[in-house]
Amino acid sequence: MEATNSSQNIQPLLQQQQQQQQQPSPPSPRSNTTPHKLALIPLVFLIYFEVAGGPYGEEAAVGAAGPLFAILGFLIFPFIWSIPEALVTAELATTFPGNGGFVIWAHQAFGPFWGSLMGSWKFFSGVINLASYPVLCIDYLKLVFPIFSTGLPRYLAIFVSTLVLSFLNYTGLTIVGYTAVTLGVVSLLPFVVMTLVAIPKIEPSRWISLGQEGVEKDWTLFFNTLFWNLNFWDNASTLAGEVEQPQKTFPKALFSAGLLTCLAYLIPLLAAIGAIPLDQEDWVDGYFADAAEIIAGKWLKVWIEIGAVLSVIGLYEAQLSSCAYQLLGMSNLGFLPQTFGVRSKWFNTPWVGILFSTLITLAVAYMSFVDIISSVNFLYSLGMLLEFASFLWLRRKLPTVKRPFVVPVGLPWLVVMCLIPSGFLLYVMAVATKTVYLVAALLTFAGIAWYFLMNFCKSKMWLEFNNAGEKLEDQDLE
Repeated sequence: MEATNSSQNIQPLLQQQQQQQQQPSPPSPRSNTTPHKLALIPLVFLIYFEVAGGPYGEEAAVGAAGPLFAILGFLIFPFIWSIPEALVTAELATTFPGNGGFVIWAHQAFGPFWGSLMGSWKFFSGVINLASYPVLCIDYLKLVFPIFSTGLPRYLAIFVSTLVLSFLNYTGLTIVGYTAVTLGVVSLLPFVVMTLVAIPKIEPSRWISLGQEGVEKDWTLFFNTLFWNLNFWDNASTLAGEVEQPQKTFPKALFSAGLLTCLAYLIPLLAAIGAIPLDQEDWVDGYFADAAEIIAGKWLKVWIEIGAVLSVIGLYEAQLSSCAYQLLGMSNLGFLPQTFGVRSKWFNTPWVGILFSTLITLAVAYMSFVDIISSVNFLYSLGMLLEFASFLWLRRKLPTVKRPFVVPVGLPWLVVMCLIPSGFLLYVMAVATKTVYLVAALLTFAGIAWYFLMNFCKSKMWLEFNNAGEKLEDQDLE
């Protein structure tokens, strides 16, 4: 009976929290209308950019393990990694449809400490990955404008591009969403053309090649390529409070984005492998542009390089939205001061979260962060393990909470579903370097210290905090 009563009491509190998250700042003379909600199609493309952004980056799988294993990887891996992660996201995002996403889930499952730590892990991984996108954008532009290769022009270009892309995010999630739709369509068009031109040249026997003789398999690179090209399905959950009818929209959006992502990876991969004689060492990041030139000519290579820049812009906008709304959700839960929940009077966007994320991005963008990126990926793996544990425990802890979308199997099968990707996460963490372990430990310690510092500030009433998280905690199960 205690479990039933607690489950029944949680839903009204979640609705109260969601309403709080959607409240705009006091209206200005230029803003008297209710902000628009994020519809299905923009959400599909935001999820698509959170996960993929196009076939860019999958080439290394061919270079690491050969054509057959690359094709099988992008056929099979979605079933053992992407689909479980997407199903978990669909159930939890529709059950707890507030900004903050996975932070809310861990908080509901294990309490405020784990909710805060989840937020730290995911924010660090997201915002430092975010720093790589302006750098990638300038790396593509320098092929056309060599002045951006080194020195002050390069630093200024990274700085200006970061600010411009962040300002676009500030103008509103609806604008960002439809921008993502446009960027997605335009960046995929050259691959559609490449595939059509390649069809008469395809030799299916090339698809079953195990690779060139004398080229060793690099399984670590192969699995890392699959992992990071089919990851981050849960990032859009931090935007759930901004979505129109999230209980209905999120499952549809996840399914549609999953189908789009898989097709966007597989079709160009099959076309390029089948149409071009294999030179395995050429298959590195960016090779699709060279493949397009071989298949159709220089004009298609340039088009794909332009598409790559547009894809990077989409990746940046989607990731920044996730980071900013995560901070807003953590503010509403009381993990961060109320300042992080302040919205723009003109666009109703969490401008403090956008500014804070942008400042960290600028700081990290000028660093050499190969080991840092690996460490952040390590932290993301820790967060995913906690996310799977939260999902399973909430099924047991809150069995009667209304779930608009339910993964249609019992708890034992859910455990099996989560164990397979969890095993892969443990493998990714096991092959990390000592430097990665050290950086991940330091960032984890920083997240723990932040939690206790915020609690100390609450006790001294030095800063103002919301209490939605405390209300939810009071209704938690013993």
